[in-house]
Amino acid sequence: MFEKIKQDITQNYYQQHFPNDGQRFVAWYVRNIHGQDASQARYCITDGADDKQIDAIVIDDDSQAVYVVQGKFITTQPVDAAPLREVLSSWVQLKDLASLQENANTRLKQRLTDLSIALDDGYDIHFELITTGELTDAARHDLSIFQNELAASDDLPATLTLVNTEELQRRYELALEKENPFLKHELTLMPGKYMSMDMAGTAVIVAAIPLKDCLAFPGIKDGALFQKNVRQSLGLSNSVNKQIKSTIYGDKHRDFFFFHNGITAICSHMALQGDQLQLQGLSVVNGCQSLTTILSCSEKVKLLDDTFVMFRFYEIPQHDRADRISISTNSQSTVKPRDLRSNDKRVLALKKSFEQRYSDGQFLTKRGEQPFAAKNSARVVDLGNLGKRLMAWHSQRPNISYSETKIFDKYFEQLFKRDYTPERIAALQDWMTLVESGWSKNNPHGFNETLLAMRAYAPFHHLYAVSMCFAVASKHVDRVPAPDRAWQLAQEKGIAEWTVTVAATALNFALEAAANEPQPGGKVFSPVNWIKTKTCLSGITNAIQMQLMMMPNIPGGKEKRDALVMESDAFEYRWQAD
Repeated sequence: MFEKIKQDITQNYYQQHFPNDGQRFVAWYVRNIHGQDASQARYCITDGADDKQIDAIVIDDDSQAVYVVQGKFITTQPVDAAPLREVLSSWVQLKDLASLQENANTRLKQRLTDLSIALDDGYDIHFELITTGELTDAARHDLSIFQNELAASDDLPATLTLVNTEELQRRYELALEKENPFLKHELTLMPGKYMSMDMAGTAVIVAAIPLKDCLAFPGIKDGALFQKNVRQSLGLSNSVNKQIKSTIYGDKHRDFFFFHNGITAICSHMALQGDQLQLQGLSVVNGCQSLTTILSCSEKVKLLDDTFVMFRFYEIPQHDRADRISISTNSQSTVKPRDLRSNDKRVLALKKSFEQRYSDGQFLTKRGEQPFAAKNSARVVDLGNLGKRLMAWHSQRPNISYSETKIFDKYFEQLFKRDYTPERIAALQDWMTLVESGWSKNNPHGFNETLLAMRAYAPFHHLYAVSMCFAVASKHVDRVPAPDRAWQLAQEKGIAEWTVTVAATALNFALEAAANEPQPGGKVFSPVNWIKTKTCLSGITNAIQMQLMMMPNIPGGKEKRDALVMESDAFEYRWQAD
């Protein structure tokens, strides 16, 4: 965990807005654990001269709690009782807010005003000591004493929690699963058209909801309502959605309730008072296609007074149970392995890390999810495409890249690593963008027509060939170059486009050489079979070796070949995929 935090705080946001690693560590915690955005995190940080032993104050209106944070960014060094005494000191000072505010720095003064209002509203107060080190035995003894003292206080009762490396890891994983935004909704149920029950210890409400009432649900348009769903809207061209739309506009709209399988919604808490149903932490896990289609027909739906759809509301606070329900209830449209991985912790960790590193970027994890218009298209990464690139570059198996089923099922554990950096994701995007520009109709690389007919497969072989250019030139044929190091080198030397051209020529030559080889048993050469087998890889590598060996005979060729050479520490062994 320490290494991840250390890597994350090298991002521009932390380097530009916070002067030292101590503040960056606290800012990282506030963003990643307490879920504050970039601007909120800066506002929460109070560390600095006259901070009165308070590094940050976070006010959580959803949980009605105030968190006072003290951070100690230490490697493996033991932590003595001094930070605990600082926490105790800040607690004592908070009992007299007027005096504390008078002598505090500007940032703390502003935050104390917010804290005062929160305490007046009855918010609980929690002190957190966050550290990447471990407490000494004496410090642990003091922690126990201080915890009792804070909890037993009459004038300012509070909790004191040690958040060490193990707890940081646990909270980080929980934060990845946290429903954000936290959606609330209130619904008026029609008498005689709902029933409430307890099923396996779970509160359940089954209700017939007027179709026009569905339009009032929050988060349909922006997809926030479907965060726990395994995919987003697949559009009106989807066969199931076409049928839903047809029923809404048809003369059988009153039978919508009978034609439709119903919508499943989960929430962290729900309360039924009379006919009023209050929902908190609301998420639809089956019904994304239906609700988005209903919204697209909103003007017609508003006119339907006697058309209903069945809703199942479950009170499910457990994340893992909610995930299983989401997967099990999605059966109308085929659920693919990529869909089932969209809420995986490793995928969510990559998404969080990438979007924090590139504030103008977006990491799309679900099928049908659309990028925001304000985002930089060069930094919009799709999970499915990333998996294919990882397979081609790091596993060196472009012949498998076409198969999302294999990538997200059989090889998911090898490909999606939590510690894969945003810079590498971005570099793979940049390399692939440059590769794909050569597969246009004007065919700038002069690809064989057979290759052009295999656009679904061959570009990943082209990407593989790019990686092999660096490996061959550096005499590390058995290893894989880091894509970000390769991209950086290519940009510095001005050889990115040239490298992609060399790789294209090698791919072309390898196919033509294979086609000219005699086939066993008089069989006819099949380019599709060749591109999907490992035998094509050695042909591509051999073609690259021949090209680079001949470079010194071309004016300026030796210089370009030498520019491909990378240091040994820029290479690693390939990720096994077979």
